[in-house]
Amino acid sequence: MDVPMWVWAATIGGMIAILVIDLAIVDHPWSKNKGPQEFGIKQAAWWAAFYIGIAILFGLGVWYFGGGSAGAEYFAGFVTEKSLSIDNLFVFYLILSSFAVPRKYQHEVLLVGIVIAIVMRGIFIALGAQVINAWSEVFYLFGAFLIYTGYKIVRDHMKGDEEEKDFTQTPVVRLVKRFWPVSSDYHGAKLTVKLDGKRHVTPMLLVILAIGVIDLVFAVDSIPAIFGLTQDTYIVFTANAFALLGLRQLYFLLAGLMDRLAYISWGLSAIMVFIGVKMIFHALHENGIHIIDIGIGTSLTVILGIMTITIVGSLVKSRIDERNKPAVEEEKDVPVDRS
Repeated sequence: MDVPMWVWAATIGGMIAILVIDLAIVDHPWSKNKGPQEFGIKQAAWWAAFYIGIAILFGLGVWYFGGGSAGAEYFAGFVTEKSLSIDNLFVFYLILSSFAVPRKYQHEVLLVGIVIAIVMRGIFIALGAQVINAWSEVFYLFGAFLIYTGYKIVRDHMKGDEEEKDFTQTPVVRLVKRFWPVSSDYHGAKLTVKLDGKRHVTPMLLVILAIGVIDLVFAVDSIPAIFGLTQDTYIVFTANAFALLGLRQLYFLLAGLMDRLAYISWGLSAIMVFIGVKMIFHALHENGIHIIDIGIGTSLTVILGIMTITIVGSLVKSRIDERNKPAVEEEKDVPVDRS
């Protein structure tokens, strides 16, 4: 899709404006209660729906001005990146819990994390586009990497590695602690504070650094995935950006539902393997070996189908577990006649 520079500028300007509005929502300057406010589930649901609505409207615009193929590529990329983002929220949840971030400051941490993620993914997208243009065989590497990522997602889920990981002792956090003293308590949203005449870093800075490192890891996973669906840099960037916008509100909406998405890792694994195979087929096609041509319409259908099955299956399992739980507890409470 041939996108002029003014469209790029307008798109990036729009993203910045949305982030500014997002920040204004947090601070509530018109509220009687000054300072950060907590998100309720109802408020988070409305804003999450609002951001998803903006993403859909933008996708329809891409479809109208760029054609059906461009529109399908955008929606396939958006659904894939949004699905990955939902899985990433679980790691964010673990990080915020590890650092015991007060709930009223969690949205500020998440907003900074989203900004870092957009910047990092923008850099990776630019680098990825250059690599693809210079070396088409990179699709073999990307495809193999995504298949391995799919395997790793399920392996880590089965082993419970993320739940056991102590994010307060990551290499970056340990490095900061080595050179600067860290205050024992949070001091609002401040990153540093002066105590007893000496400058200390706060836990807020440490948690932002931890999320920044995780954002880097997520970018390495997600960018090859979307390049497997489209090589249009504009679509890759906007699908990623819109998948990240509104992630903060989605976090508060899903925070109480993390345990109910039991099969999300399996669904993401299937998507990663599917896109990885698609990329390898594409690379073979570029080298004159024709096996199966997986079109963007098929890709969109498969990705939507996998995520629908994953979410519905998770909710059904959660409901069954809730029904069985009281019965198990009642059996435990029944006195045993030992006479």
